[in-house]
Amino acid sequence: MLNYAAAVAFLSLLTPSLTSPALQSNTLISARDACAGNTADTRSEWCDYSIDTDYSEEAPETGVTREYYFELLDSNVSPDGVERYAMSINGSIPGPTIYADWGDTVVVHVTNSLADSTNGTSIHFHGIRQNYTNQHDGVTSITQCPTPVGSTITYIWRALQYGSTWYHSHYSLQAWEGVFGGIVINGPATANYDEDMGIMFLNDWDHDTVDALYLSAQTSGPPTLDNGLINGTNVYGDDDHSDQTGFRWNATWVEGSSYRLRLVNAAVDTHWKFSIDNHSMTVIAMDLVPITPFTTNVLSMGMGQRYDVVVTADQASIASSFWLRAIPQSSCSDNDSSDNIRGIIYYANSTDTPTTTGFSFTDSCEDEDVSNLVPYISKTVGDSGWSDSEAATVAFNDDSLFRWYLNSTTMVVEWVDPTILKVYNNETSFVDSNGVIEIDDEEWVYLAIQTTLAVPHPIHLHGHDYYVLAQGSGTYNSSTTLNLANPPGGTPPCFLRPTDNPGAWLMHCHIGWHTSEGFALQFVERRSEMLDLIDYNLLNSTCAAWETYTDSVSVVQDDSGV
Repeated sequence: MLNYAAAVAFLSLLTPSLTSPALQSNTLISARDACAGNTADTRSEWCDYSIDTDYSEEAPETGVTREYYFELLDSNVSPDGVERYAMSINGSIPGPTIYADWGDTVVVHVTNSLADSTNGTSIHFHGIRQNYTNQHDGVTSITQCPTPVGSTITYIWRALQYGSTWYHSHYSLQAWEGVFGGIVINGPATANYDEDMGIMFLNDWDHDTVDALYLSAQTSGPPTLDNGLINGTNVYGDDDHSDQTGFRWNATWVEGSSYRLRLVNAAVDTHWKFSIDNHSMTVIAMDLVPITPFTTNVLSMGMGQRYDVVVTADQASIASSFWLRAIPQSSCSDNDSSDNIRGIIYYANSTDTPTTTGFSFTDSCEDEDVSNLVPYISKTVGDSGWSDSEAATVAFNDDSLFRWYLNSTTMVVEWVDPTILKVYNNETSFVDSNGVIEIDDEEWVYLAIQTTLAVPHPIHLHGHDYYVLAQGSGTYNSSTTLNLANPPGGTPPCFLRPTDNPGAWLMHCHIGWHTSEGFALQFVERRSEMLDLIDYNLLNSTCAAWETYTDSVSVVQDDSGV
């Protein structure tokens, strides 16, 4: 069952404009030999590969290119019934889902048609490792100049992983103004299921734009938000009140069938506890990493995290409809609708409003227990001769605005002079505020991130999977016990990664306010190998367009640059 908001988004993909090349329908460029993939009873299989294939070492050669055309537009939206300005992709929020098979090549053309002359843009493909395609990581000031209004940029990458993730702008706070969408890469799975329900976004939402809220975030800390959305929709106001507006996300399930939900926390500043009343969830993947399945009733999700879960419709004897809940954790997330961010699961032909009760849980902003997050492909990681410790602190700058610091540096990088352009021009030094750590010829790198402030930070690293070696309260030091035997991915304080992907890679807190306030570093990895990978014509054309554009309009950079 589609609610109205979901139907509008779906129809926007089926009725592209005939006059705008940026709204052409998505196309399959080349074919390959037929591949059955898998069935409901053989999800561990995939063509000549399987869940036992080490996806970090090999991937199918499909010969298929999936091509997408995105246009960024100014829009008026009312996802909870209250109208406000937002940015959209092809007229919908969330934007179109990118679908590909494991091994396919993905081509995404992005046209910036925003009316506000100060808006550059970019698109980052969150969690996609971009093996040897650093330039297509889509991070302004790091891998490209912003794409100005009226211009188009093309990104090209291979789907060398499989599972569920998302894409979003990496220009200021645009990701939380509506410039985001899902990515589904079909492949094997660690559990069987009948139906794939696709991406399910969990967003916080406010009736002011995030740009309007950013000033208060800088002066007095994170603001209290008005609401939250499930796949782009929700109600606003109390139940049974005549002034309640909006629509709830809903779906109808068949008794006895099992369903895969691809959950994405796309919030600017909300840690969720996700659950479906009376139903348990089998968790089969996190952050594009297949894991040994575990079962839970309530799932804890930090900003930017993705979890794939399988749920069986086996509760018809209890009720005919059930609440699906996304609950902001009050210990780190302030929201005025904390008990009413809900969807509905119907059984059979029911249209009854649920009366079910949610599971009990402890309000907290912690990750899932790392003992449950066991990667299916087991890795024993190596110790390293190189290490560093980064302390996260917060202070006011000269304008009395909050800024985050890592080892006394708050990141500020310039839109017009991205890191890979500096490398191409053989600049061998960076200013401290660029937050650069250079790494060459190291097999493993580990980094400790710690803070004395009672604020959890979901850390996202571009270009790599990483392994969490230690996590918890206290201070990291040389005596800290490290887990080197098949450690999970997740939120540090102490993580390790291989240096196997030349490029300039951003690492940052995925709380939107914190990123803009400078909570970020970057790694320049294997500089000598970067030069042969840089497409200077692409880099120069985007930067030249941005420089020409900013010469004609007034563009003020008031954040970290990423």
